[in-house]
Amino acid sequence: MEKHEHYNKQSYRNRCTICTANGLLDLVVPVVRSVQPKIRIGEVSIAYDTPWQKLHFKAIESAYRRSPFYEYYIDSLTPFFTGHYRLLYEFNILIMRTVCHLLDMPFRIAESEAYTKGTGHCIDLRNSIHPKNHRRLPDPDFVPVRYTQVFSDRFGFHPNLSILDMLFNMGADSVEVIRRSIP
Repeated sequence: MEKHEHYNKQSYRNRCTICTANGLLDLVVPVVRSVQPKIRIGEVSIAYDTPWQKLHFKAIESAYRRSPFYEYYIDSLTPFFTGHYRLLYEFNILIMRTVCHLLDMPFRIAESEAYTKGTGHCIDLRNSIHPKNHRRLPDPDFVPVRYTQVFSDRFGFHPNLSILDMLFNMGADSVEVIRRSIP
């Protein structure tokens, strides 16, 4: 995991998208503004001056309470909407660890020791996907497998939503959907 890159505002490092009865909704974890022009991602603090956890939980509940696996998984995810987490990086690691555990997937990470700009034969993809400009590098090997989503009858299928969408709609079969998306 990249722990030493500079935090990019309005990126997927502190947001995800879900589909609600009114369409797509970004859930944004607010962060404390830094007086420094550049701050490492591992040092970004979560802000609690608005009730974002309560709002996120209500949005998720409203969007997914009718999904097949909502009741099965929500208790394991509730601590993220009731607890107090200091750093965004650690919060994200805990979420990833929890989701992998729920899906019975192995979870091993290696944290970067320093920021290294992509050079040589390595392709730097850290900023290839950004919500503001919707830049996405074409990956011919990735074809999102469609699955039933709560509001697909109203809005059609939306790829690239939060893992919560797949978890609540597909349960343990989410792993198979991911595997089938990468031939």
